[in-house]
Amino acid sequence: MPKPLHIITPVKDSYETAAGSIRAIKESDLPPSCSYTIYNDFSTADNKKLLEELTLELGFDLVHLEDLTTNPSPNYRLVLQLAQKKALEAGADLMIIESDVYIKQDTIKKMQAACAELDNPGMVAAVTVDESGVVNFPYLYASSYPSSIIKTRKRLSFCCSILSNSLLSAYDFKFLDPDKSWFDVFISHKSRKLGFNNYLITKLPVLHRPHSSRPWKQLKYSRPWKYYFLKILKQRDKI
Repeated sequence: MPKPLHIITPVKDSYETAAGSIRAIKESDLPPSCSYTIYNDFSTADNKKLLEELTLELGFDLVHLEDLTTNPSPNYRLVLQLAQKKALEAGADLMIIESDVYIKQDTIKKMQAACAELDNPGMVAAVTVDESGVVNFPYLYASSYPSSIIKTRKRLSFCCSILSNSLLSAYDFKFLDPDKSWFDVFISHKSRKLGFNNYLITKLPVLHRPHSSRPWKQLKYSRPWKYYFLKILKQRDKI
């Protein structure tokens, strides 16, 4: 039987993209035993107001990280710690759907059902595609995979993923490295080290518009030399 589900979306500006992602989630076939929280990671005052208006329209929990920390964005470590606590208190799995990902009507229920049926899952993720349905970053390695549910040793992304309650119980996110910015690679590897199985669902693709909330990261694809130069110079985007 599927566990309850705590769904989260971290948001940093790029309101139109984020609002589309949030709306797709709220208008999908949500299981009855789920909760949904948006973590606003120091968006501008205008975008903060728009998120507050959107929660009145759609109904979701909205947490402004500026009320909890003075640490500048990104605050993924704090988001994961808060979400882990809430999921464990509810006996729930944790589902992360990032603000540049658009799910389908049945994505959540099918991923929840898969997580309940798979053998000892730690992390379960949906493959991402572009507007044309072609597998894109961060799953380019899976571009030739069959349409299935595949047990994998490769790293998974938080784009659209479930962290099982068992994994949440086995590793406390307070031990995540505070000097890092992103944690999906680390946690997907940690899951396997703890004895869990990770799975990539290639038959349930979701639309991904990479890094729309942080436009400077588009340099990774258009001008990679400049991206890596700035990454080193400004000490950002650590994984």
